[in-house]
Amino acid sequence: MRITLDNPASAPQPMGPYSQVARVQLDDGGVLLYLSGQIGEGDDVAAQSRGIFEALDALLKAHGATLADVINIRTFMTDIGDLAPYAAVRREFLTGTPPTSTTVEVPRLFRPEALIEVDVVAAVGTAAASVAP
Repeated sequence: MRITLDNPASAPQPMGPYSQVARVQLDDGGVLLYLSGQIGEGDDVAAQSRGIFEALDALLKAHGATLADVINIRTFMTDIGDLAPYAAVRREFLTGTPPTSTTVEVPRLFRPEALIEVDVVAAVGTAAASVAP
C-alpha cells in the first residue's frame, strides 16, 4: 500500500494548510481516494451544494475517478432543515446506486458563510469492483 497526498492544480485549491486528496494505492491495484471536506459559494444551501459537487468532481477527475466511484459521503449542515434542497442537488450529481452516507447538523463550520460541508471516499479499479453489489 502506498499513500500520496495531493492538491491537484486542475481543482480548487485548499483554503488552508491541508491536502485535498489522499490517494491510497492498494496492493491489489485498486485505489481509494479520500477527499477533504468541501464548501461552496452562494447565499443558500442549493448554490453551495452545487459548488461543492463541482469541486468534488474536479478533484476526483484529477485522479482518474468520477462521482460514480463515490462509496461514502459525509455531510455537515448548519441547519438540517435545509436537507431537501441539498438532497435535490445531490441527486443531480450522484445518479447511480447511492453511497453509504452520514448527515449531521453542526452549530457552525470553519467559514462563517458556509452552510454545508461535504467530504467523500471513492474506490477505483479493483477496490471498486470488490464493493459492487
